[in-house]
Amino acid sequence: MRISIFGMGYVGAVCSACFAEDGHEVIGVDVSDAKVDQINSGQSPIVEPGLADLIRAQVESGRLRATTDAEAAVRDTDLSMICVGTPSQRNGDLDMRFVRSVAENIGRALKHKNGPHTVVVRSTVLPGTTRQIVIPTIESASGKRAGEDFGVGVNPEFLRESTAIKDYREPPMTVIGELDAWSGDQLYKLYESLPAPIIRKPIEVAEMVKYTCNTWHAAKVTFANEIGNIAKSMGIDGRDVMEVVCMDRKLNISDYYMKPGFAFGGSCLPKDVRALTHRAGRLDVEHPMIAGIMRSNQQQVDRAMEIIESFGERRVGMLGLSFKADTDDLRESPMVTLAESLIGKGFDLTIYDRNVDYARVHGANRDYINKKIPHVSSLLRSDIDEVIGGANLMVLGNRDRLIVDAFERLPQDKKAVDLVGLMTHTSNHARQGICW
Repeated sequence: MRISIFGMGYVGAVCSACFAEDGHEVIGVDVSDAKVDQINSGQSPIVEPGLADLIRAQVESGRLRATTDAEAAVRDTDLSMICVGTPSQRNGDLDMRFVRSVAENIGRALKHKNGPHTVVVRSTVLPGTTRQIVIPTIESASGKRAGEDFGVGVNPEFLRESTAIKDYREPPMTVIGELDAWSGDQLYKLYESLPAPIIRKPIEVAEMVKYTCNTWHAAKVTFANEIGNIAKSMGIDGRDVMEVVCMDRKLNISDYYMKPGFAFGGSCLPKDVRALTHRAGRLDVEHPMIAGIMRSNQQQVDRAMEIIESFGERRVGMLGLSFKADTDDLRESPMVTLAESLIGKGFDLTIYDRNVDYARVHGANRDYINKKIPHVSSLLRSDIDEVIGGANLMVLGNRDRLIVDAFERLPQDKKAVDLVGLMTHTSNHARQGICW
């Protein structure tokens, strides 16, 4: 494939050399004469292990060259990749000047080009940037239409400084955000030989993935640091603690808890987070991230309440009361907290949870149910169809098999708030997911 890469900084220089090594014809584009001259003379414009030798080899092979002529680069290639910087402004927002400028240059070039062309955003940009800034800028400058006259894709990079070439060759995944299938196909051809899964998603998902990954990495560093600080204050080596934590690949290092949804509850998580937070406070150890966990958890309950209220319906049926399916445990269940809020605000509430219904008569939690939350347990019904039939709005609170079956039978116009991810689509006027 013939590729033009705009921006010969860290990402652009690395990608240019690696694409060329893969056999593609690559033209690097930059406004800096110095960077262009460096590449054309076989030198690297940045410090990165192995990059200078790689650039030299690819320039000598004839597969890599650089230019300041954006129009010629677009004319002579099939795909243009935007790799310019998106630095922070003083208020924290992104400075989009360089992206806008490149998009405009590409658009002016496309105005005079016949035949298919694909524009790919590899710069790190916030969700909505490609559709709201890049595409309109190109269309305005070219007089052409995205998805008709040219393709558009988003391709976030996951290159770490000092290991960038290895990260390119052995990526954890390749993410393609595609405006349409044709655009995605062009990017797929570029990466199909790499040893990693290729994931094709809508443009906005790909944009959000990069920010999510980077924020998650930052959160992990912060979490480990706070645990280390608390551990040290108690005479414990935090490195030993985190070494053991990271050995658990079933729960700790996994996707098990990495699913957007409702608040956590149960007998362990809330209690233990509060205890550790309290101890850290007594030891005068700052722990802002860990200290914010319970507050964030409560906000998810508040968010669910806001969504329920937004429907304007007073007759509510709640399916699921325990903190998760296949248990009768109501200790610190966020569904109980939500039910109490609904009762307090005068909603006509009925509840179905077969395990809790059983437990209030036979189970070990009978005393807790009857003594601690009698105002909630009195609203329990044994027949799920009775709850559904008497409510205008359903609240889905766990994944019990009978609840899943009932949701699948609900008429499409039946209003529902999904807290556990039973919806196969995103929110609409009748069905609202808490995070989708």
